[in-house]
Amino acid sequence: MLEISDLCAGYGGVPALRSIDFRVGPREHVAILGPNGAGKTTLLKTISGTVEADSGSILFDGQDLLSQAPHRRVETGIVHVPQGRMIFASMTVSDNLRLGSHRRGARDRHDERRELVLEIFPALADMLGRDGGALSGGQQQMLAVARGVMACPRLLMLDEPSMGLAPRAADDIFEGIARLLKSETTAMIVVEQRAHEALEVCDRAYVLESAEVALEATSRELLADETLAATYLGSGA
Repeated sequence: MLEISDLCAGYGGVPALRSIDFRVGPREHVAILGPNGAGKTTLLKTISGTVEADSGSILFDGQDLLSQAPHRRVETGIVHVPQGRMIFASMTVSDNLRLGSHRRGARDRHDERRELVLEIFPALADMLGRDGGALSGGQQQMLAVARGVMACPRLLMLDEPSMGLAPRAADDIFEGIARLLKSETTAMIVVEQRAHEALEVCDRAYVLESAEVALEATSRELLADETLAATYLGSGA
């Protein structure tokens, strides 16, 4: 599905990704872990096209993504939910969700998709008429993920979905993601500092360090091997 080979990218001549090889299969769920500044967010931005690659290749279903503008990548089914929620604060929850279904192929499925996201995040059902800016941080993150799901993604990319949230709110987000993955066949990439929670919902993981892939392993291997967990996930894993 997604095949990345020898990918390099950076900012102002400073490398952020060096010779990255990365893949996601159909219906596969992959975590990207690692310390701050390792290149995790840059990798997602390079896939979605908001950061330009310096070299290498990104193929999606065999198509060259690097030659396509960001909006064209969205039309292929790649949906990026970035850090910081980025909801429309002055618009209602309902209207935020409607904007998510604007992608071609999703417009005619708005009602069906809204029913799905309200099953995934039932707390949003009582807030459809409220402005996004009136929601708590956890509720705004639910809305951001739900809006991405409204777009009928073939590959859903979540960047730090628990960032800045209280533990209970972060748990709610991951419970919703788990419900989504049980009901949908979409592939997913999740960048996350809460490594244990990410591994619980993913099949495999890549660990990035200093702009390079330090490790690729199955989630089961990382969770079961105390040495790997201590080295790459920290004591909190």
